[in-house]
Amino acid sequence: MCMSIFSSLVKADKPGTTTAGDHAPPPGFSKLTCSKAEHAVSGNLCRCTGYRPILDACKSFAADVDLEDLGLNSFWKKGTDSADISKLPEYSSGSVCTFPEFLKSEIKGQMNENSVPAAIAGEDGWYHPRSIQELHSLFDSSWFDENSVKIVASNTGAGVYKDQDLYDKYIDIKGIAELSVIDRNSKGLEIGAAVSISKAIEVFSDGTPVFRKIASHLSKVASPFVRNTATVGGNVIMAQRLQFPSDIATVLLAAGSTVTIQTASKMLCLTLDEFLEQPPCDAKTILLSIFVPDWGSDNVIFETSRVAPRPFGNAVSYVNSAFLARTSGDGASGKLIIEDICLAFGAYGVDHTTRARKVEEFLKGKSVSAPVILEAVRLLKDIIMPSEGTTHPEYRVSLAVSFLFSFLSSLGNNLTEPAKAIAPNGSCANGSMNGQVASEDLQIRSRQELVFNDEYKPVGKPITKSGAELQASGEAVYVDDIPAPKDCLYGAFIYSTHPHAHIKGVNFRPSLASEKVIGVITAKDIPAGGKNVGAGINMLGTEALFGDPVSEFAGQNIGIVIAETQKYAYMAAKQAVIEYSTENLQPPILTIEDAIRHNSYFQTSPYFAPRPVGDFEQGMSQADHKILSGEVKLESQYYFYMETQTALAIPDEDNCIIVYSSTQLPEIIQNVVADCLGIPYHNVRVITRRVGGGLHVRVQLQRSSCGVLFGCTSTGRRT
Repeated sequence: MCMSIFSSLVKADKPGTTTAGDHAPPPGFSKLTCSKAEHAVSGNLCRCTGYRPILDACKSFAADVDLEDLGLNSFWKKGTDSADISKLPEYSSGSVCTFPEFLKSEIKGQMNENSVPAAIAGEDGWYHPRSIQELHSLFDSSWFDENSVKIVASNTGAGVYKDQDLYDKYIDIKGIAELSVIDRNSKGLEIGAAVSISKAIEVFSDGTPVFRKIASHLSKVASPFVRNTATVGGNVIMAQRLQFPSDIATVLLAAGSTVTIQTASKMLCLTLDEFLEQPPCDAKTILLSIFVPDWGSDNVIFETSRVAPRPFGNAVSYVNSAFLARTSGDGASGKLIIEDICLAFGAYGVDHTTRARKVEEFLKGKSVSAPVILEAVRLLKDIIMPSEGTTHPEYRVSLAVSFLFSFLSSLGNNLTEPAKAIAPNGSCANGSMNGQVASEDLQIRSRQELVFNDEYKPVGKPITKSGAELQASGEAVYVDDIPAPKDCLYGAFIYSTHPHAHIKGVNFRPSLASEKVIGVITAKDIPAGGKNVGAGINMLGTEALFGDPVSEFAGQNIGIVIAETQKYAYMAAKQAVIEYSTENLQPPILTIEDAIRHNSYFQTSPYFAPRPVGDFEQGMSQADHKILSGEVKLESQYYFYMETQTALAIPDEDNCIIVYSSTQLPEIIQNVVADCLGIPYHNVRVITRRVGGGLHVRVQLQRSSCGVLFGCTSTGRRT
């Protein structure tokens, strides 16, 4: 997060960048605005330090900052010096850089290597065509098989659709010049499919109101570091081929865009609507470019909307929409007449963005009035029908209706325009014309007040967190940063997909990933004297490392795949086929009511057992206010751990082993690992360099540690 904010500071001070209001920043301040500082952290998750202290430090350099809002005593201790802004350290662009020198030289070396034009064929399985003709020559090769060859530009789609198998070869199309074209003329703007989303935002921002509105909406898609790499064409291809709920496809469709595609035999120019409605295109169909017509600024109204779980980026929309209307004035009544209109809706639970054509036909030639709006809304409700299995279908329909209602209301001269809609969690439902977000829409707003006194000195005095400089600069080394030792092996868990079943065996589908498997470890491989234990705390009891012989719940560990790389291990685990049997087993207990009926309870340690205090019945009967009983039922719970669970095990002398683990309870890791392997506790050495804040998941890293220890002892190699 610190590095994201730092990059925004550097970007803001580039030549040609202006501040809010086009005024030069005061001496000692950056051109960065508070709004852009908050946008810079979109896509970052941090529960350890929270966002406010880091943002406050960054905002203190912003040109439009009000230091009173930050709380001046965040920077001074009361009772000593007076709060004097001039005493704050001045910001000087380019003078601060904590990036490690050894990484600078390494990256420069890589950049020099990458500057050399790559040959079309590479020895490492990568191919780098420089033209469409070279690309088709690869398609015509005898080795080309779309099941074992992956075509990539930036490959950010892998963050949404994980690869299920390995690929023999990769074709990188980023170097094809025809795919990076940007051509602006009087008719409109043509953008190559390999142009990044960030570059597209930059190009659209310098254009007509419709183009600027597109740029504003695109700036809410993904997070800055994804937009810098992801391509516009890749996003549209995912929408067409994989039914990705794309905001970009919705906005471009409403703007009347056309696409140029190259199939195996010919080149086609289609409307984006036609392209999305086609069957999913094959691997040999390449999206070349997207053309967006220039609608000018006269009598054209263009609005885009979206609602997502989070306000800025990195969250797929619940619903997105884009509306474009061409209007004319009625001289007699003074009302606007809708000459033509396009209403596009996406992400509401259908395969791809669609147009509400019945509503469009109804609105053409009409002036907007209350009856017209009500009829349009009624028609839309019959069109927006999320497919079965879509979450919150009624909510999505209501959002689509509200978007249309707000848009049509703004066209009615005698209607009161609805206030700007703010979606749940602060998501801005209606984008602004210039891409700016009002400060009242921002989420991270607070004031920090620190009170100091000398009564308990030095208790209460703020101190610098140990290791803060290393962590903020990115130089801190975590378990996953430790260079892999020579001949290191990697493991990935195989998880049960059945809630209650006998495990009869584990096999693998024929695939490239399966061929990379070195071994599979299950409960049968636990050493003599060891126990099937993967987690345990004295007061809470233990949990099994492997489901054996019965899988007790879906998601339980069944085994560990061992491979030469982490990628191979992950891929192979996905190819595992578990043979189950439910013979002589009761049906799984899936609800609390079922558990109560079957008297199935977790054993509670006496330490946590509730103890009655006082006479509850008597107290309630004498209370001034009576409590009305009620019942609330939650269908499920979701746990989202931001930290990856990684452990490294290295065999040591005299039947000892060293474990690197990010845990807050290394002594419990030591005990559980020793119990699992059947060795003395003192033979296990656990090293925890740094953890961070929070709790729970860092206490429960025992399964990862046991897994790598198991792989290490079974193979005699580092895992």
